[in-house]
Amino acid sequence: MTGGAGFIGSHLADALLASGCRLVVLDDLSTGQRGRVPAAARFVEGDLRTFDLERLLREERIAAVFHHAAQIDVRKSVEDPVFDAEVNVIGTIRLAQACVAAGVPQLLFASSGGAIYGDPQGFAADEDHPMNPVSPYGTAKLAGEKYLQCLAHGTPLVVAVLRYANVYGPRQDGSGEAGVVGIWMKRLLDGEDAVIFGDGGQSRDFVYVGDVVAANLLAFGRRAAGVFNIGTGVETTVNDLYRHVAAACGSARPARREAGKPGEQRRSVLAVGRAARELGFNPAVTLPEGLRRTAAWFRGPASPR
Repeated sequence: MTGGAGFIGSHLADALLASGCRLVVLDDLSTGQRGRVPAAARFVEGDLRTFDLERLLREERIAAVFHHAAQIDVRKSVEDPVFDAEVNVIGTIRLAQACVAAGVPQLLFASSGGAIYGDPQGFAADEDHPMNPVSPYGTAKLAGEKYLQCLAHGTPLVVAVLRYANVYGPRQDGSGEAGVVGIWMKRLLDGEDAVIFGDGGQSRDFVYVGDVVAANLLAFGRRAAGVFNIGTGVETTVNDLYRHVAAACGSARPARREAGKPGEQRRSVLAVGRAARELGFNPAVTLPEGLRRTAAWFRGPASPR
């Protein structure tokens, strides 16, 4: 697994080990935390852009790669698109080449349904929706998908692309720019203002991290190939999300308003029918329940607060 010291990757690492898998985690710890990597996993510190990936895959006789290492901040991608492309495109190309060379039979790629489609035409975007990313991050994720698919073509490597909606949950970073739920919860629980950029009418599909992990395990177990949206199909505005987050934190503090940021789309909601039909995926955690669990984690001793 790449990115196993991160928010989503560490949850997936726990689940894979619990299912009886042997696990190797590669992470450069630029944003991940070493303490999140389960003790039962072998940890290797390394950067996708420079590490000898083929050698590691051969030595460990890797049967499947879960690719979660990424530059995940949309705003940072706008500020520094070259760095974003180096990590999310070049790093993914190097990994795909190494998997093919080492004879790895399966790769599961964490992509972004929220950033690839642009504003959905109609209510929700399915996997055949036109792809109109409005940020370098979304463009790089789409390029990563296409490189994986073309480099695997004609080889035994099976590629599953999982296009995530906006993922939230315990272990989400509360100090960076990515992950509005974590940022707001940290600030509200610390008695500080939380910021809504723009009018708050922009909307997203928020999916709990445990449901994302379940989708990965389903795709892995079925050796699924193709592209799958992983979300809830429920559209929530930023204003409504703030009310839910404040309630989960027990806060009556109103949000502070600031100007909108470049590179962010207005709407995003995913149609998840294909994942339901082909993977058996059914998101089980509602937004209020997921936020309650997340706030409980932020209040606990494991939180970086």
